Amino acid sequence: MLSKVVIPVAGLGTRVLPASKAIPKEMLSVVDKPVIQHVVEEAVAAGFRQIILVTRSGKSAIEDHFDSHYELEAELDRKGKVALLSSVKEILPAGVEVISVRQPFAKGLGHAVLCAAGVTGDEDFAVMLPDMLIDNDRAGADMQAMVERYRAGGAGQIMVEAVPQEQVERYGIVDCGGAAVKAGAGARVTGMVEKPARDEAPSNLAIVGRYILPARVMGLLEDTQPGAGDEIQLTDALVRLIQEAPLEAYSMTGDIYDCGNKAGLLQANVALGLKHPETADALAAFLAKRRT
Repeated sequence: MLSKVVIPVAGLGTRVLPASKAIPKEMLSVVDKPVIQHVVEEAVAAGFRQIILVTRSGKSAIEDHFDSHYELEAELDRKGKVALLSSVKEILPAGVEVISVRQPFAKGLGHAVLCAAGVTGDEDFAVMLPDMLIDNDRAGADMQAMVERYRAGGAGQIMVEAVPQEQVERYGIVDCGGAAVKAGAGARVTGMVEKPARDEAPSNLAIVGRYILPARVMGLLEDTQPGAGDEIQLTDALVRLIQEAPLEAYSMTGDIYDCGNKAGLLQANVALGLKHPETADALAAFLAKRRT
């Protein structure tokens, strides 16, 4: 059974300040939806039905977004704004549940994931970072492919993307024993390192914020000591996991935008804006005019 996904949303969003001073970075908009809604829609399209938000004080806007808003819905209904009413009421599809747990201290991604242990229990689960937006021709296609690989072979999955060698020091990097991993395919992970020096990186395959993990990871996180940045790193627990269970790197096919920084957020708005029926023509015309 694979139905639960952990989404850590407790970060301060310092890379997009001052926009995130009073608004959670996950609520910043990409076209007409906050980033977190795009990520939840990806999870739902891949078959997940229990969304576990690891949050903190000051982030209630995220929970409110996925709750009903009676007054707004009643007013839209009264005015006959059917399309807008539908877009508001269907933010969370039937059969999908959002649960919130607190991360009282900022102790890293590994600690954030561990905070959800009481909800995931003894079930395998997914982890999705909320500021990494993946654009596929079919919603959730890469995440769904990882789910299918997990179900077929039983191995945990990490989504990766090939990045330029000069950028490897920005990411967690996986070692697949030198194997070439084509987009849409996978390879066994033999090691990984968090933000290696360029000349020490085992590959250029960067972890991009999507995981399917065995329940055993929670036990490993409990025993993981603070590492890089004096934080409990998920990567450190996964290094221990591969000593006892298989883990695969899945190379994504879609386009990824890091909406946790200003450039990535702008890029996502342009890319998705050019696909949205309400904005595509006007945005394309604007961009064409700017190029001339």
